[in-house]
Amino acid sequence: MPGARNPNSPSSGQQPSAVTRRTALGLALGAPLLTACSSVQQTFSQLPNPFASQAQAPAGPQEQPAVAGSGQVKVGLILPVSAAGNAGVAAQSMRNAAEMALAEFQNPNIQLLIKDDGGNPQGAQQGAQQALDEGAEIVLGPLFAAAVPATAQVARTRSVSVIAFSTDSSIAGRGVYLLSFLPESDVNRIVEYSASIGKKSFAALLPDNAYGSVVEAAFKPAVARRGGRIVAFEKYGADRAAAARTVAQSLAQADALLIADDGDSVVATADALTAAGANLRNIQLLGTGLWDNPRVAASPALQGGLYAAPDPAGFRAFSARYRAKYGGEPVRTATLAYDAVALVAALARSQNAQRFGPDVLASASGFAGIDGLFRFRADGTNERGLAVMRVASGGSQPVAGSPKSFGAT
Repeated sequence: MPGARNPNSPSSGQQPSAVTRRTALGLALGAPLLTACSSVQQTFSQLPNPFASQAQAPAGPQEQPAVAGSGQVKVGLILPVSAAGNAGVAAQSMRNAAEMALAEFQNPNIQLLIKDDGGNPQGAQQGAQQALDEGAEIVLGPLFAAAVPATAQVARTRSVSVIAFSTDSSIAGRGVYLLSFLPESDVNRIVEYSASIGKKSFAALLPDNAYGSVVEAAFKPAVARRGGRIVAFEKYGADRAAAARTVAQSLAQADALLIADDGDSVVATADALTAAGANLRNIQLLGTGLWDNPRVAASPALQGGLYAAPDPAGFRAFSARYRAKYGGEPVRTATLAYDAVALVAALARSQNAQRFGPDVLASASGFAGIDGLFRFRADGTNERGLAVMRVASGGSQPVAGSPKSFGAT
């Protein structure tokens, strides 16, 4: 779940998204691309294919332990079920999605040990300890970045892998994998695509916060790898006018401008650039997955802008099945819990003692999930195969599809 994703993300606070892809910051999982694990691949092929400092969340009373499924392979699932506000709402939606994955996988040989961490590190550590004591072979969650190290500390003592939902890449590491939407994947994809259509001179206007720092760290080397140059780079705080003026003065030398922020801030930044004299119709605007926002689509200044995001078809199909089952809308991050459970359910079919070990989880060829391809890197971060979307008032449209496989590594 978002850490450096944006200021309102669960890893930096307690506001997970209820609708869009990551302003918190449709398949039942396709065949994974584990070429070395034919038994896992066969299992997936049988699936139906319908398609920084972190504030802790206020906790309510912890719920009683719960289980889902009746399989022999036990899996810990740690979520802030009793946390107040949006955190608890997100946790319930993710729990629903996890149980939906069990049902759509036709009752696999796993049992989810669902632990409520109350939205804080202490609860996560206690929940992880309980799950491990009950025989969990892998731990899914927690949601908040601040709770991940506490979970990892317990899991490492048992050599058990953790698949967490934070997008704060600084907490990834040995045995701790992040199944989330990382800004780095967005930036790499949009720069790569821009270079492929002839863009060579880049400018960037980013927020002066943790999210902006992550984007900067990905953006500069991405441009260099594609042989491009950066002609203007500025960060802004509460007052973006001065930074906008500086960038506006350099746009004549650039053919692409990256504005990486959440929906409201992107619109305000575009307005500030226009007020500073920039003609945004003369430059290709670029964004990250945070542009998947109705405010962006409604902004005249941002029409035609490009951003990287999962192909929306997968989430639409997932949402339809979720509505039919639960009678409401899933939070955007519900797909993370679904994919995590479906992945573990498939891997559980293997008799390999290391079925949840690094060699399997960090397979270079990766896996196919609701939001497209993903793979874990050895350092615990992830890479996603993303589409490129064009902003349009009637709804964003894909201009480049998500890849069908990862390139050779």
